Amino acid sequence: MKSPPADGPVHRRFAPTALMLGNIVTGCSVLAPAGMLIELSSGLDVSVRDASLLVTFGAVVLCIGSPVTAWLTSRIERRTLLAATLAILALSNAASAFAPDYASLLAIRLVMLGVGALYTPQAAGTAALIVPAEKRGSTIAYVFLGWSLAAAIGLPLIAVIASRYGWRTVHGGIGVIGCISFLLLAWRLPGGLLGAPVDLKTWADVGRNRTIVLLLSITTLQMSGQFVVFTFMGPLLTKLTQAGADEIGLVFALYGVFGFIGIAIATRIVDAWGPYKTSLLFTGLMLTGIAGWALSAGIYPLMACSVAIWGLGFASTNSMQQVRLVGAAPALASASVSLNTSVLYIGQAVGSAIGGLLYARDWLYGSGYVAVGFVALAVVMLMLTKPRPALQA
Repeated sequence: MKSPPADGPVHRRFAPTALMLGNIVTGCSVLAPAGMLIELSSGLDVSVRDASLLVTFGAVVLCIGSPVTAWLTSRIERRTLLAATLAILALSNAASAFAPDYASLLAIRLVMLGVGALYTPQAAGTAALIVPAEKRGSTIAYVFLGWSLAAAIGLPLIAVIASRYGWRTVHGGIGVIGCISFLLLAWRLPGGLLGAPVDLKTWADVGRNRTIVLLLSITTLQMSGQFVVFTFMGPLLTKLTQAGADEIGLVFALYGVFGFIGIAIATRIVDAWGPYKTSLLFTGLMLTGIAGWALSAGIYPLMACSVAIWGLGFASTNSMQQVRLVGAAPALASASVSLNTSVLYIGQAVGSAIGGLLYARDWLYGSGYVAVGFVALAVVMLMLTKPRPALQA
């Protein structure tokens, strides 16, 4: 690994924030269709389920792209790699704003996410390179805060802006923010950072590590359960409670704001509690919120409160998964964190596909219970990863 330049500490003071802002752009790019399914459906003259395939197919590309791009780009200097990725995200969002039809928008999105797949895991790995080991957990959680902000601020704005000005305006706005984020990262992130090269032996070592495999399985189950409901949250609220655009935007805002609160708390307590206990707490909150959604389906105030509780867990659990993967095998972090992102998107694809099937068959009340089943299994598997006390000599 190369060292940052001599003036690196000045830049490192702001580097985690630059990485975090890139995650805002990435999160908004990935999550945007979920916040405007109805507008995409009407604007492109397709069904809501077809519009949801922008999430499903995008997630498939992301899950394949994350490990592949980690392998192909492992020897590229981090600032160059991450800045180029943000530039492509910005340009692709701008191009999406001018897509003439559904097929064109889908094609642009698949290219955008195929490249964008590498940002989040590489940002987490880069964060680990620029801080002392004792601050690694809280810094990675802070970098992942960008996803919380994408949900806390981005999704409500996406829902409101799309309902008033159309989905094209949303993509144009994300493109502008992406340009700003690109400039900040290119300015603040130190040059000369190289992660550990990823080769075939690295993947084999990951597959033989029981803890890593369990953690990756937990991520898959968590995300599958959430996206059974999350992808269709707007249309479900409309059908179950007759909620309008403002009410849907409020629920997205609750989800994101409480996600921000959750990851802020997780960032503060993880170094003292440890990532296992922190992860168990917030996965339990996620399960509680999704169960509340299922049990209160049809009652808007209770569903909104349940989403707030669920929100406490959605981003904090993801960041804790990354922290635990880095801690489980630091030498394998580049591969394991990229695989975590990959299985995260597998979970999105599986969950949104199941949610689409349930929505198309009008099994609106059943989706919450299916989501509960996935997350409950994730809690059980999480308990299997409890660290064992060190044996006394």
